[in-house]
Amino acid sequence: MASIFTKIVNGEIPSYKIAETENCLAFLDVFPLVKGHTLVIPKQEIDYIFDLDDKLLSELYVFSKKVAKAIEEAISCKRIGVAVIGLEVPHAHIHLVPLNRVGDLDFTRPKLTLAPEELKQVQAEICKYL
Repeated sequence: MASIFTKIVNGEIPSYKIAETENCLAFLDVFPLVKGHTLVIPKQEIDYIFDLDDKLLSELYVFSKKVAKAIEEAISCKRIGVAVIGLEVPHAHIHLVPLNRVGDLDFTRPKLTLAPEELKQVQAEICKYL
Protein backbone atom coordinates (compact mmCIF):
# COMPACT_ATOMS: atom_id res chain seq x y z
CA MET A 1 0.00 0.00 0.00
CA ALA A 2 1.33 3.43 -0.94
CA SER A 3 2.38 5.76 1.86
CA ILE A 4 0.54 9.03 2.38
CA PHE A 5 3.61 10.77 0.89
CA THR A 6 3.46 8.64 -2.25
CA LYS A 7 -0.21 9.61 -2.55
CA ILE A 8 0.86 13.26 -2.34
CA VAL A 9 3.53 12.70 -5.02
CA ASN A 10 0.91 11.04 -7.24
CA GLY A 11 -1.58 13.88 -6.74
CA GLU A 12 -4.09 11.64 -4.96
CA ILE A 13 -3.92 13.83 -1.84
CA PRO A 14 -3.59 17.62 -2.09
CA SER A 15 -0.60 19.36 -0.54
CA TYR A 16 0.89 22.80 -0.08
CA LYS A 17 3.82 22.29 -2.42
CA ILE A 18 6.90 24.41 -1.82
CA ALA A 19 9.33 23.05 -4.42
CA GLU A 20 9.89 20.06 -6.65
CA THR A 21 12.58 18.44 -8.75
CA GLU A 22 12.50 15.29 -10.81
CA ASN A 23 13.33 13.21 -7.72
CA CYS A 24 12.36 15.30 -4.68
CA LEU A 25 9.35 17.15 -3.30
CA ALA A 26 8.95 19.69 -0.48
CA PHE A 27 5.57 20.55 1.00
CA LEU A 28 4.20 22.08 4.18
CA ASP A 29 3.42 19.82 7.10
CA VAL A 30 -0.33 20.30 7.59
CA PHE A 31 0.07 19.64 11.32
CA PRO A 32 3.24 21.64 11.94
CA LEU A 33 5.27 22.17 15.08
CA VAL A 34 5.56 25.84 14.02
CA LYS A 35 4.51 27.86 10.98
CA GLY A 36 6.71 27.01 8.03
CA HIS A 37 7.43 23.41 9.11
CA THR A 38 8.17 21.70 5.80
CA LEU A 39 8.67 18.09 4.79
CA VAL A 40 11.19 17.11 2.12
CA ILE A 41 10.89 13.68 0.55
CA PRO A 42 12.30 11.62 -2.26
CA LYS A 43 9.52 10.90 -4.74
CA GLN A 44 10.54 7.27 -4.75
CA GLU A 45 8.98 5.50 -1.79
CA ILE A 46 11.83 4.19 0.34
CA ASP A 47 11.09 3.69 4.02
CA TYR A 48 14.45 4.39 5.69
CA ILE A 49 16.52 7.43 4.75
CA PHE A 50 19.79 5.50 4.97
CA ASP A 51 18.48 3.00 2.42
CA LEU A 52 18.53 5.76 -0.23
CA ASP A 53 21.39 5.34 -2.67
CA ASP A 54 24.16 7.91 -2.22
CA LYS A 55 23.17 9.96 -5.26
CA LEU A 56 19.54 10.35 -4.15
CA LEU A 57 20.52 10.99 -0.52
CA SER A 58 22.89 13.75 -1.64
CA GLU A 59 20.26 15.23 -3.94
CA LEU A 60 17.68 15.18 -1.14
CA TYR A 61 19.98 17.08 1.23
CA VAL A 62 21.09 19.65 -1.38
CA PHE A 63 17.42 20.20 -2.28
CA SER A 64 16.59 20.53 1.45
CA LYS A 65 19.27 23.22 1.79
CA LYS A 66 17.67 25.29 -0.98
CA VAL A 67 14.23 24.93 0.62
CA ALA A 68 15.61 25.74 4.09
CA LYS A 69 17.16 28.98 2.81
CA ALA A 70 13.77 30.02 1.38
CA ILE A 71 11.98 29.17 4.65
CA GLU A 72 14.55 31.19 6.58
CA GLU A 73 13.87 34.22 4.37
CA ALA A 74 10.09 33.88 4.64
CA ILE A 75 9.63 32.98 8.32
CA SER A 76 11.06 35.00 11.17
CA CYS A 77 13.40 32.58 12.95
CA LYS A 78 16.94 32.18 14.23
CA ARG A 79 17.66 29.21 11.97
CA ILE A 80 16.11 26.13 10.39
CA GLY A 81 16.24 22.93 12.40
CA VAL A 82 16.59 19.59 10.65
CA ALA A 83 15.18 16.32 11.92
CA VAL A 84 15.01 12.84 10.46
CA ILE A 85 12.87 10.58 12.57
CA GLY A 86 11.15 8.29 10.12
CA LEU A 87 8.79 6.49 12.47
CA GLU A 88 5.51 8.23 11.60
CA VAL A 89 5.34 7.53 7.86
CA PRO A 90 7.15 4.64 6.13
CA HIS A 91 8.65 6.97 3.51
CA ALA A 92 12.00 8.70 4.04
CA HIS A 93 11.57 12.36 4.90
CA ILE A 94 13.37 15.35 6.36
CA HIS A 95 11.66 17.86 8.64
CA LEU A 96 12.73 21.49 8.15
CA VAL A 97 11.50 23.48 11.15
CA PRO A 98 11.94 27.21 11.77
CA LEU A 99 13.59 27.57 15.18
CA ASN A 100 13.62 30.35 17.71
CA ARG A 101 14.28 28.06 20.67
CA VAL A 102 15.33 24.46 21.17
CA GLY A 103 11.79 23.42 22.14
CA ASP A 104 10.54 24.28 18.66
CA LEU A 105 11.94 20.91 17.53
CA ASP A 106 10.14 18.88 20.22
CA PHE A 107 7.93 16.37 18.42
CA THR A 108 6.10 15.47 21.64
CA ARG A 109 4.49 18.93 21.72
CA PRO A 110 0.96 19.37 20.41
CA LYS A 111 0.92 20.26 16.72
CA LEU A 112 -0.59 23.46 15.38
CA THR A 113 -3.87 23.43 13.52
CA LEU A 114 -3.70 26.03 10.76
CA ALA A 115 -6.57 27.02 8.53
CA PRO A 116 -6.13 26.36 4.81
CA GLU A 117 -5.84 30.12 4.23
CA GLU A 118 -2.92 30.31 6.68
CA LEU A 119 -1.19 27.37 5.01
CA LYS A 120 -1.65 28.98 1.59
CA GLN A 121 -0.20 32.23 2.92
CA VAL A 122 2.87 30.46 4.38
CA GLN A 123 3.28 28.52 1.14
CA ALA A 124 3.20 31.72 -0.93
CA GLU A 125 5.69 33.47 1.37
CA ILE A 126 8.21 30.64 1.16
CA CYS A 127 7.77 30.18 -2.59
CA LYS A 128 8.64 33.86 -3.15
CA TYR A 129 12.22 33.04 -2.15
CA LEU A 130 12.71 30.07 -4.48
